[in-house]
Amino acid sequence: MADFSEKKEKKAAEKAFDKKSSMFSRRSTGDIVFDSINTVVLLLSVVIILYPLLNMVALSFNDGLDALRGGITIIPRKFTTKNYSEFLGKQTLPIALRVSVLRTVIGTLSSTFVTALLAYILSRKEFVFKRGLSLLYVATMYVSGGLIPVFLVYKQLGMTNSFSVYILPGMVSAWNMLVLRTYMNGLPDSLAESAMMDGAGHLTIFFKIILPLCMPVIATVSLFAAVGHWNSWFDAMLYNNTATNLTTLQFELQKMLSSVTNQNTNAETMKNATGASVTPTTMRAAATVITSLPIICLYPFLQRYFVAGLTIGGVKE
Repeated sequence: MADFSEKKEKKAAEKAFDKKSSMFSRRSTGDIVFDSINTVVLLLSVVIILYPLLNMVALSFNDGLDALRGGITIIPRKFTTKNYSEFLGKQTLPIALRVSVLRTVIGTLSSTFVTALLAYILSRKEFVFKRGLSLLYVATMYVSGGLIPVFLVYKQLGMTNSFSVYILPGMVSAWNMLVLRTYMNGLPDSLAESAMMDGAGHLTIFFKIILPLCMPVIATVSLFAAVGHWNSWFDAMLYNNTATNLTTLQFELQKMLSSVTNQNTNAETMKNATGASVTPTTMRAAATVITSLPIICLYPFLQRYFVAGLTIGGVKE
């Protein structure tokens, strides 16, 4: 009898599954047309986005004088690695690489921690001045003291020609603070209240409850901060222009871009001096690929946090 009932339930489950499968298999003409158009649009978007990147890579691996003829697409016409060897052979490159890595790591960690701590303070309902401070930080997104006053302030504080100018001014980001605060406001208040009833202080709540629950948004904010620090060059030019031991990769790339005034003349000069057919165009391409590679490699490691941020449900009341 038990075997008969089990077979009957199994048949009913199979019938329901077949019915559901048939429902999904019967697609209307509108659905097919929509999916086809959507696929074509997405493929065109991928091509539009990837082609400039692949063209840059192909140009960086192409012979400099041959590249002057034009017509390089996504495959090098005359393959060479002289552009990379020329750029990597610069004396300032090891210093610039070390400063860029240190700036990105220290700046990202410090900025994320301080901004998250500030966001936690402004997300507490019992904090009396949270509205006024929030408006003050938002105002900094629209109002600035100006380039010259800021430079004079940094100079008076002894931050010019120093590594601290890369870290301290960007310690707090108003936009990242708003993103973190909004996420923290969505967490149940009962989490912090129950922890306080058990004797936990605000630091304990912040480190052991809030931070673990905010890892997806913290990873996103950290990526924003890392990209900003890695790509920044203006502060190096403005505040550390004479300090060669504080140069960055992006500043070196900017100097390379700005130094090109006559491409053909520079190409012949570089060929006669080094014996390699290297032009400013191919050198710029190689430098761009090298400076962009670390950030591109960072994205896959943080992708799972972005996916978790879409699916996390938190703790329900």
